[in-house]
Amino acid sequence: MSHPTAPTGLLRRMTARSPVEGHRAATVLELFFDLCFVVAVAQAGVRLVHAVAEGHFGSGTLGYALVFFAIWWAWVNFTWFASAYDNDDVFYRLAVLVQIAGVLVFAAGIPRAFDHGNWAVCIAGYVVMRLAMTCQWLRVARHNPGPERSTALKYATGLVICQLGWLAMLFVPEGTRLYCFVLLALAELSVPVIAEKDFSTSWHPHHIAERYGLFTIIVLGESITAATIAVQKALDEHEELGELLSIAGGGLLIVFSAWWIYFSSPAQKRLTSLRRAITWGYGHLLILGSAAAIGAGIEVAVERVTGQAHISAVAAAAAVTLPTALFLLTGWFLQARHFKRSVAEKSLMPVTVVLVLACTFLGTWAVPAAGLVMALAVAVGVLLSDRPDSAGLRTPQTP
Repeated sequence: MSHPTAPTGLLRRMTARSPVEGHRAATVLELFFDLCFVVAVAQAGVRLVHAVAEGHFGSGTLGYALVFFAIWWAWVNFTWFASAYDNDDVFYRLAVLVQIAGVLVFAAGIPRAFDHGNWAVCIAGYVVMRLAMTCQWLRVARHNPGPERSTALKYATGLVICQLGWLAMLFVPEGTRLYCFVLLALAELSVPVIAEKDFSTSWHPHHIAERYGLFTIIVLGESITAATIAVQKALDEHEELGELLSIAGGGLLIVFSAWWIYFSSPAQKRLTSLRRAITWGYGHLLILGSAAAIGAGIEVAVERVTGQAHISAVAAAAAVTLPTALFLLTGWFLQARHFKRSVAEKSLMPVTVVLVLACTFLGTWAVPAAGLVMALAVAVGVLLSDRPDSAGLRTPQTP
């Protein structure tokens, strides 16, 4: 870890950390932060399962997308700031703990936001998180002169303006809130682009890649929980034992393969500029959101078998195969394709995406079939990357 377990002082200067700092790794506080965020991710997943199981595919997917964006963006704000300015003093730690409290308030409001469009509690949690984050940026502005101070003030101003927008959304007619949400989300995404136009903060490529990787692991862990539920219900539902165990096995193969595929490419080697970093970082909204949705889809498939979800086998299968395909396609586009040289290597993931989607129409056996397809893709990828004439996953292409 890059910090000891005891804080390094009550109030230290908040100056930029070196982007080439050796042995930079996630801190125990960052890991704790991620763990608390999983509470919100789990809440979003539960609501998605209920919506899809009841046949509300459109509204359920939309609600999940809105809620997950809010979760992901709060995590992104903290992660990139910490990569550049984590000084581990007492004030910094307290500010992060306040943000965690805001996350838990946000998580408590997810059912209301998802089911009824009532964002009041979620926005209250966001207010808590944003106040702490704004204070952190004001500290940076106070301790650094020139362009760096200007960038910090732009961040603080952007956070305040966007938060005022979220509060104002509570008072607009219910029918227009979706449009307000989209506009505010675009405003949120534009803050880093505007703030760092003249001065780039000193985020650490290896640290950022590790942080995103760790959060991906935690989110995939939610899908392991779904597979566990399938096994548990299989033990109770003896009549459907074979089908439930096949879903559990297929789900595990999907999650294991997703982990293998994601970590086969050294993401930090792509983070060589702010433009690339923003594209890669923003694109992870789809990677993380789809990873969490895989677990929800597995639970839907289980509920269909046990009679708790009154939807078709194909619809239940799509709840697993669609997010799996999105995870593969986004991961390939953002990083994996940049580390492939031969035609076979470059086409492996797109072909896998098509095959996973085709598994949807197998209905009852879609999940185990998709798991086998992904496991086969991993095996083929390993064989291709180990060929003597292949640069494989170890040498990035020149852009």
